[in-house]
Amino acid sequence: MFSVGRNCFVQATKRAKNFHLICQKFTPTKPELKTLPIFQYPISQENDRRVYVWGLAEHGALGEPKILKKNKISYISKPKRSFFAEQHKVIDIACGYGFTAYAIHASDKNIVYGTGINTDSQLGYNKIDKSNMVHIPRPIYLPLQNTLTKTVSMAAGRAHLLILTTEGLFTLGNNAYGQCGRPIILNEDYEKSMVVHHIPDIKGKKITAVTAGQDHSVLLTETGEVYTFGWGADGQTGLAHYQNEYRPSLVKGDLAGQRIIKVVCAADCVLALSDKGKVYGWGNSEYNQLPVQEDNYQINIATELDTQKLGHIIDIAAGGCFCMILNNDGNVFVWGYGILGLGPQVQKASKPTMIPPALFGNNVYNRNIKVTKIYCGISQLAAITNSGDLYMWGGNKFGSLGLGHMKDQFFPLRVAVGAQVTKVACGVDHTVTLCKPFI
Repeated sequence: MFSVGRNCFVQATKRAKNFHLICQKFTPTKPELKTLPIFQYPISQENDRRVYVWGLAEHGALGEPKILKKNKISYISKPKRSFFAEQHKVIDIACGYGFTAYAIHASDKNIVYGTGINTDSQLGYNKIDKSNMVHIPRPIYLPLQNTLTKTVSMAAGRAHLLILTTEGLFTLGNNAYGQCGRPIILNEDYEKSMVVHHIPDIKGKKITAVTAGQDHSVLLTETGEVYTFGWGADGQTGLAHYQNEYRPSLVKGDLAGQRIIKVVCAADCVLALSDKGKVYGWGNSEYNQLPVQEDNYQINIATELDTQKLGHIIDIAAGGCFCMILNNDGNVFVWGYGILGLGPQVQKASKPTMIPPALFGNNVYNRNIKVTKIYCGISQLAAITNSGDLYMWGGNKFGSLGLGHMKDQFFPLRVAVGAQVTKVACGVDHTVTLCKPFI
């Protein structure tokens, strides 16, 4: 009985082994695992920069000739990454009336490039383009002494360009009112002009920053003094008269004894900020941008603005007919006339009025978001938050707000830029931003 059971067990075991061998024969062997490559996004360096452009492209100020269309006005209503900035290391930007200047880090003397309208040689001498328009950024010749010279600051007016370098200030373009800081020559022909004026310093003091209005210029020195020259009919030179002046002259008035750290201007109204957070202004005040006396709307001397109740002011901006200031709490105040960002029903404000912080992304989920920088063009306004987001509002001519359409924007709206924005340059109908990658 036991032998029969044993034989059955042995036969069952043999059948199980044979079945296992058959399975091994017909079961495909697993391939050896291969080490697959690891894909990793490149991590940007601290000084990596990107440039995004939008607005009118017809005059070449965007430097993107491929988007130009025949018999049709060409524009970009949404941010477009600049091809030029992919080929060069851009460190600064400036927008004039239909033209753009790029400062780059270079190993030769070509440290500034320009594109756009060049009717007055504001982008330097051009012997090729008969239309006086440059559609692809090209070098702007500066009589530099060595290849180690770097660009410090730039500013662009209606038809003149200021380029501050470590060798001093160079000015180009229209000088009909003395805005280039050289003697005015009657009936001077600026088309295809090769004149580049050099201002090494101001009475031995180093120039640290430059600002340009429509047809006048402002210099800031290392000692915090402000010097101006150019058109003065609206008091924008702040020299206590309304004449044109080609010599850089010291602005006094309420600036006397103050250390100024920033000066801004987009047209003919000027604001200045002191190291103590005080704000001063001069120039055109037809829309209550500045405190006026009686019926005089042209203020020709620096006058302090009453901002004591608004906190410590850390940034300022001045547009065509409005002004804007920012305090250290990140609150933005605007006043003047136009689309101020206070809704479609508010077209003017005689006193600084705060724009609700919620419009800049500050809410119950993002309590730490606040505005850190502000900018103005002739008709557009802009603000950058501590997260690198850009908000714009105001006139939207040719899509210069970058919102994907050409309708005016009555309150701040975030612009879909594919990088963290660090600086904004506003032209009349185009905008350029200097950015750094998110990663």
